[in-house]
Amino acid sequence: MADPTPVLDDLRAESDELDRLVAELSPDQWALVTPAPRWTVAHQIAHLAWTDHAALLAVTDAEAFGREVEKALAAPDGFVDEGAEGGAKKPPAEILAGWRAGREALADALRAAPPGARFPWYGPPMSAASMATARLMETWAHGQDVADALGVVRTPTDRLRHVARIGVRARDYAYGVRGLTPPVGEFRVELVGPSGDTWAYGPEGAPQRVTGPALDFCLLVTRRAHRADLAVRAEGEDADRWLDIAQAFAGPPGAGRAAKGAGS
Repeated sequence: MADPTPVLDDLRAESDELDRLVAELSPDQWALVTPAPRWTVAHQIAHLAWTDHAALLAVTDAEAFGREVEKALAAPDGFVDEGAEGGAKKPPAEILAGWRAGREALADALRAAPPGARFPWYGPPMSAASMATARLMETWAHGQDVADALGVVRTPTDRLRHVARIGVRARDYAYGVRGLTPPVGEFRVELVGPSGDTWAYGPEGAPQRVTGPALDFCLLVTRRAHRADLAVRAEGEDADRWLDIAQAFAGPPGAGRAAKGAGS
């Protein structure tokens, strides 16, 4: 039974870092287009606020969250965009205040959750620790979109361990969401973290292996960079196929980023 406190502390740190990046932006900067099609900086922060609200409902009011799931099922290709679009129409100060209040309320609810509790989600049900991990992953990924729009290079931290772990654990989901059958057997994944430590997952002797920098792996599984632009390597046909479809988030995979040399 995982204690959610460490990941909740890291989620706060990740959110605070992104908050510092956007807090002093001008209205024109909030309107900058990010790499996500049709999404501005305002859309990115509004989306985080919208998802925090959905997560809070899942933790505190399962019946109300069920109604949100029904909306998602009725419009699977548009409900996320609609949520971001509605929030992005607000003034930047209001978007920021809403995101701050919402993420704090969610953190309080997760800290107060009874041990062993599991909550509904758009994918499989989640524990408090898993919910916090998913929120950290999304905060980091959408923060990358914001940083790219602003031309900012962020310094990676060992908080990426949470993103990497959910990316590894979501291997079979990446196949399932595409209607594919996952491979039999675990893969070995060895990543070098920002501090130089090796993060290892899966059996040491597995013939299917993935290696590379943790940052690059996290960019890959959040689909924030094209595989061709990353130093993540596969050994084995199944591992190679996985790197083409890997994703750490629930829902449709989307188009992903084009390779930097594409179309040039």
